[in-house]
Amino acid sequence: MAEKWLFKSETYDNCNCAVNCGCQFNLPSTHGYCQSAFVGNIVEGHFGDTRLEGLNWAGLFKWPGEIADGNGKRQIVIDERADEAQRSALETIISGGACAPLSNLFAVFASTCTDFCETLFLPIELEADFEARTASVDIPGVMTSKGRPLINKFSGEPFHIAFARPSGSFEFTYAEIAQGSTTVTGDMDMAYEDSWVHFCIHHFNQDGLVRERPRLTNWLGS
Repeated sequence: MAEKWLFKSETYDNCNCAVNCGCQFNLPSTHGYCQSAFVGNIVEGHFGDTRLEGLNWAGLFKWPGEIADGNGKRQIVIDERADEAQRSALETIISGGACAPLSNLFAVFASTCTDFCETLFLPIELEADFEARTASVDIPGVMTSKGRPLINKFSGEPFHIAFARPSGSFEFTYAEIAQGSTTVTGDMDMAYEDSWVHFCIHHFNQDGLVRERPRLTNWLGS
């Protein structure tokens, strides 16, 4: 771990679980297998002297059973606007390298995967709003996704629920909960509808999760 680095991303995640994702509640998955697509915009970041702010990224994952049982598959997608140094830095971070063992989401997931697809460098269109709990993702030829707030069945209005993880998490300290639908084609080939979404701040460095209570703002990554 020679390099000091920082990765602070405003991230949208849609997985295939119902809106009580077992990962967050120490429960089994809804369907007995896990699929998940993370897409984010880096609002603050560096890898050594290489700056990372403004770049988008995606991490696509699928497991044939529970995540802890392993045998997962992973594909990383990095913003085509990144230069060679930024591409190398982001691939290192998102692949779970250059950090303390099992100290963040990427390192934990890497330890449960055995099939690693080639990293792609593509345009990543991401529009997301934490407070409205909406998102739209388009990675041409790879992924489309839409996120939207939960709806209160009694009033018909958006149902606002958030989730705090003050300790025991390697991913986030706070997340806004919503629902979404995602389709992934190509090497990962997965699709799910009306399933768990969370919007969170992924704030990591070489030592692990940086515990900072985030200030919620509207945000746009493009």
